Amino acid sequence: MSTATAIAARPDVQGRRPGSRLSPPLLIAFALGAFLVLSAVRAFTGGNDLTSSGTVAAGLSAAVPIGLAGLGGLWSERAGVVNIGLEGMMILGTWGCAYLGWDHGAWAGLAFGTLLGAAGGLVHAVATVTFGVDHIISGVAINIIAPGLTLYLTKVTFAHYPGGGQKQSPPINNARSVTLPFSDWLRTIEAKHWFAVSDLAGVLGGLVTRLSLVTVLAALVVAASAWILWRTAFGLRLRSCGEAPYAAESLGVNVYKYKYIAVVMSGALAGLGGAALAISAHQFRDGQTGGRGFIGLAALIFGNWRPGALAAGAGLFGYTDAIQLRSSSAVHPLLLLMAIALALVAIWQWRSGQRVIAMVAVVIAALAVLWYLEADQVPEELVGTTPYVVTILVLGLASQRLRMPKADGRVYRRGEET
Repeated sequence: MSTATAIAARPDVQGRRPGSRLSPPLLIAFALGAFLVLSAVRAFTGGNDLTSSGTVAAGLSAAVPIGLAGLGGLWSERAGVVNIGLEGMMILGTWGCAYLGWDHGAWAGLAFGTLLGAAGGLVHAVATVTFGVDHIISGVAINIIAPGLTLYLTKVTFAHYPGGGQKQSPPINNARSVTLPFSDWLRTIEAKHWFAVSDLAGVLGGLVTRLSLVTVLAALVVAASAWILWRTAFGLRLRSCGEAPYAAESLGVNVYKYKYIAVVMSGALAGLGGAALAISAHQFRDGQTGGRGFIGLAALIFGNWRPGALAAGAGLFGYTDAIQLRSSSAVHPLLLLMAIALALVAIWQWRSGQRVIAMVAVVIAALAVLWYLEADQVPEELVGTTPYVVTILVLGLASQRLRMPKADGRVYRRGEET
C-alpha cells in the first residue's frame, strides 16, 4: 500500500477510520425516529407548518446555497486550505448571476456567478498557496472586499435599468421547475392532518412540487463531489494534500496543483450557491447572502468534513430558516422540538463521557420547555435569529467527535517539512 493510501486509511484515536459513518440500517432507523418525533410534535402542538409541503419546499430552497457553500469549504479544506472567504465568494456569485441573468436568463447568470466565485477562489489560492498568506487573513480580506466591490458595480451597472437601483439588480427570471403528477394527491392527504401519514405526504409534496432544476443540479453536484473525492485516484491525491502534504510530495504528487484546483473549485461552488440564492430571490440585493457562507462552514463542521452529513446539516439550517420565514407562530412549536433534540443529545453525550456538555444540554432543554409552556409565541424580535441559534447549539453541543484534515490551515512549502 502506498504512503498516501495509508494516510487516507489510518485509524483515528478511537480505532476507527476517519470520518467513519453509521451503517445504513442505523441511518434509516435514526431518520425514521426523527420523523416520528417531528410528527408527534406537530400533532401535539397543532403546528402544521412543521411538516407542511410549503415549509419543506422553502427549506429545500434555503438549504441549497448553504449546502453549496459548505461543499466549497469541503473541497478547500480537504486539500488543507481553510476558506472562510466563502461568504465573499457567494456575494460575487449573486452579483455575477444578476449581471447576465436579468438579460440572458437564469442559466447564463448561474454560469457567470460560478465563474466569478471561481475567480474569488483563485485570489484566495494565490494568496495562501503561492504567497503563504495566513488563510484566515486572506479569507477575511475577501469577505471585506467582495461586498464593497459588488455594491460599487451595482451602482455603476444597474442603477439606470428598469427595476434596478443603487443596491439591487433588475429582476431575474427563475429557472425552470418541475412538478410530478401525483403532487395533488399528496396535498389532499396532507390536508387531513393524520399522524405520520399526512406528515409524510407533506414532506414528499414539498420535494416534488415546483422543484427547481437548480436544486436538482445542486444534488447532482453533491453526489459528484462525494464520488470524485472518495472514489477516484484524483480525490485520494487531493485529500492526501490536506492530511500529509509532505508525504504526498514524496510520492510525486504536485501538492501546489491540487491545492489550486481545490480552492478554485471551492470558490466556484460558493459562487454557484450565491447564484442559486439570487435566482430564488429573482434578483441581486446588497447584503443578500446574510451570513450563509458562514452557516455553510458550520454545516461543514457539523458534517465532519463529509458530503452526506454536510448536506444533512445544510438541510437542518435551511429548515429552521424556512420555519421562521413562513410563520412566526411556527417557531413556538419548534421550541418543544428543540427541547426533545437537546434531551437526546444530552443522553448521547452522557454515554460518551461528556458529562458537562450533557448537563448543559439538559439545562437548555428545560429552559426551552419552560419557554414553550409560559409563552404563546416567540417574540417577533427573536424569530429571525432561529437559524443562527440552531447553528450555535448544534456546533456547541452535538459536534464533539470531529476530525478535520490534519494539515488543514497549515502553510505548505515544497521540501521544507519540519
